[in-house]
Amino acid sequence: MLNFDGRVILVTGASGGIGGATVRQLVAAGAEVVASGRDADALARLAADTGCRTLAFDLASEDSVRTALDGFDLWGVVNCGGFGGEIATPMETDISVFDKVIGVNARGALLVTKYASRSMIRLGRGGSIVNVSSQASLVALRGHISYGSSKAALDNITRVSALELGPYGIRVNSVNPTVVMTEMSAFYWGRPDIGGPFLDQMPLRRWATEDEIAAPIVFLLGDGASMITGVSLPIDGGFTAC
Repeated sequence: MLNFDGRVILVTGASGGIGGATVRQLVAAGAEVVASGRDADALARLAADTGCRTLAFDLASEDSVRTALDGFDLWGVVNCGGFGGEIATPMETDISVFDKVIGVNARGALLVTKYASRSMIRLGRGGSIVNVSSQASLVALRGHISYGSSKAALDNITRVSALELGPYGIRVNSVNPTVVMTEMSAFYWGRPDIGGPFLDQMPLRRWATEDEIAAPIVFLLGDGASMITGVSLPIDGGFTAC
């Protein structure tokens, strides 16, 4: 059984579905969770339900991340904060949207890693970081030029961070989920002409649930994964294997 024994773990994007599910599973496993996200009301409900703490900062601002995390004692991090951007081809993409997607999904995660790892190194207890990437970084998905590029950058941030932080006993991994059919994703993946052919290519032929993404995140954070670092773990029903 997983037991985090009061270890302090920061979860960004905690007001979203995967982030919220991760907070709940970590609290159930004994972690002291600090939740951050854009939806203050959702964070307040999550805190009331789970007893997690909340911490507000802006992933797009280095000053905000630095102020929030400098000297903040942490054992672990889940970089789940993200921005979906638009569905567009390379020929049509709005570069300002591309810049924002890269800024939140890749640059934001790097900023959190930069400042969180300083306290982890200072404490000298090792630790674990899990970045929430996407299957869109592993295969080409139509319309996902911005999102897929940002997550491919995040996968490289994962690998390089694993290399650099390994000597301090800090592991860094990513998970690469398939689609979770949330309200946000339904506008595109819920279309029969889009979702149908996609599921036909997936061996398990169904959408993932938020808990099915959160559970491997929690595993990678825990001691059962103590020899795993630098990996990008597909949680995609076999889609990228085919």
